[in-house]
Amino acid sequence: MPVTVEFFGIARQRAGVASIEVDAGSIGEAFDRLAPQLPRWADACLARGQLKPIFRANLNARAFVADRNHPLRDGDHLLILAADAGG
Repeated sequence: MPVTVEFFGIARQRAGVASIEVDAGSIGEAFDRLAPQLPRWADACLARGQLKPIFRANLNARAFVADRNHPLRDGDHLLILAADAGG
């Protein structure tokens, strides 16, 4: 099921792209699929398969999520940004 992952700020700089589509059924699966495609992003933003504490993931502009097992649905939009991006 395709989901769009968008990167903002430092995460975008490290990813080298504004967004990417991946097939994933959970947030953890999305990160696992992104890591080999975007190794600079993974090195900067992930630790042991999860976002480092200085980054956040927002799902569908509704809620911040951290659980690797949080389900994703077809068409979901996941935004990765630095925790301090909002000021």
